[in-house]
Amino acid sequence: MADSTPLLSTSPSTKNYQDQEFPKLNDHSSLEEIIEPFFGSCGIAWPQILQVMLVSLACFFEAQQIFITIFTDAIPSWHCTTLNNTSCNPKSNVCQLSYTEWNWDKPIYTSIVSEWSLHCSDNPILQGLPASSFFMGCLLGGLVLGMLGDTIGRKTMLFFGCLIMSMASIFIAFSNNIWMYSALRFLSGYGRAAIGSCVLVLCSESVAIKYQGQVGTIGFFMSTFGFVSIPGLAYFSRNYSWRVLYLWTSLPAIVYCLLLQFCVYESPRWLLSKGKVREAYAILNTFIAPYFKNQILNLDHKKLNITTSGSNQPLLKILLRKRWILGQLLLALAAGFGIGLMYYGMPLGLGNGNFSLNLYLSTGLNALLELPAFLIVFFLVEKCKRRSTLVGLIILSGVCGMLCMMAGEWKILQLVLELTSFFSACTAFDLLLIYTAELFPTSIRNATVSIVWQAVVLGGVVSPVMVDAGGDRNKILPYLVLGIMTSIAGSLVIFLPETKGLEISNKIEDQEQEGIEQPYVMNGV
Repeated sequence: MADSTPLLSTSPSTKNYQDQEFPKLNDHSSLEEIIEPFFGSCGIAWPQILQVMLVSLACFFEAQQIFITIFTDAIPSWHCTTLNNTSCNPKSNVCQLSYTEWNWDKPIYTSIVSEWSLHCSDNPILQGLPASSFFMGCLLGGLVLGMLGDTIGRKTMLFFGCLIMSMASIFIAFSNNIWMYSALRFLSGYGRAAIGSCVLVLCSESVAIKYQGQVGTIGFFMSTFGFVSIPGLAYFSRNYSWRVLYLWTSLPAIVYCLLLQFCVYESPRWLLSKGKVREAYAILNTFIAPYFKNQILNLDHKKLNITTSGSNQPLLKILLRKRWILGQLLLALAAGFGIGLMYYGMPLGLGNGNFSLNLYLSTGLNALLELPAFLIVFFLVEKCKRRSTLVGLIILSGVCGMLCMMAGEWKILQLVLELTSFFSACTAFDLLLIYTAELFPTSIRNATVSIVWQAVVLGGVVSPVMVDAGGDRNKILPYLVLGIMTSIAGSLVIFLPETKGLEISNKIEDQEQEGIEQPYVMNGV
């Protein structure tokens, strides 16, 4: 009796694709030994490309909801209505003027600040409450929903995350006070929390190992277009209610949820790790169909024994038992928090009037900077060292963030420093998520990536509050603190192991066999 079974059986008349020979697999083959002959022998097939593009499109709608408050919550410009009145001038505090002396440049319904009279609130933090509420929802959602991606599946979690975010954004358009608005922003952020990590992991697990780093960046590319679309939509709706902008961004997202449900496949790696062999092989056959149209799957899934040791254990239990995993996760969390302070703090500061820049132009330039950040990571992710590159980018972002507010009235210099800070944070953000996916094995990858993503989000919770806390009198101090915190937190990455050129492990046990300092198996070894 033969002790091994070919993964694909081919009749002499139907053998194709350059007559490739596939490795023999026994009934106790590991997960990667099963997956890679499918993926690694035929590059990326068009069903995989379609899968990656559809999944990554979720980041387009996610980015819109993240940065939409730059315009809906912006402080509108105003003008004096009485001529030759010494009590009113462009530098006056409107809260100390009577309503007959000044007026908004646009209709009051173009921003929540003018519609709900938040500009003269006794609590300056109230203006930043919706943005902070959104990121608080992201933080809670990441802790709750992010963990479920390893339990109920990447696709399922992505679908529900998109649906919650989109439905909450539709209801936001009908809110009538700041408290209802903030509560719905919290719910929108709660749903959004599951999107980023699920997109990254689902895309990476749908292709061969050698393509995982590159396809993992496609989501960042889609996120760039989502960010870029916001200033464009806001400009064309600048004389309409802020509610219109929410409807324009959330209604198409509902349609996308339907496409996601019916046109996207679950991760075959996740299905195999859960013992769902029949479903996984059906997807694998779909992926390779363009290359192997007449070949038949001939591996008996009933006899296949896939080890799932540790994959069903709660992450908290794993962290308590495996201190080295906890240590790596805490260091990645610190770096993520530092990046989040600048990644969200710089663009959100534009809408709060902290920079003397044109809101539409400066936001558009910030959004466009995500494109070169994506391209750099996409083409250089396999060539650059993770640790040193991240440390340099994070420190550069922090230093430029501090200097941009000190530039004062030098608008061009201020714009250059602000854009440099945001660009460095964008590039570091993209690279950190890919680095995190490489640091941890398949069994806990979705959960750890989600937690690190939420650390970035936590920076988004803190930065709007800190920026608004400075008020009009002291705009430099908040950015000085943010820059220092970013630089210190980002420097901790140096204590993590380097993963450049190393193969991702599938189980915790595989990493431990190589040691904590070198937890990966070299390609070809």
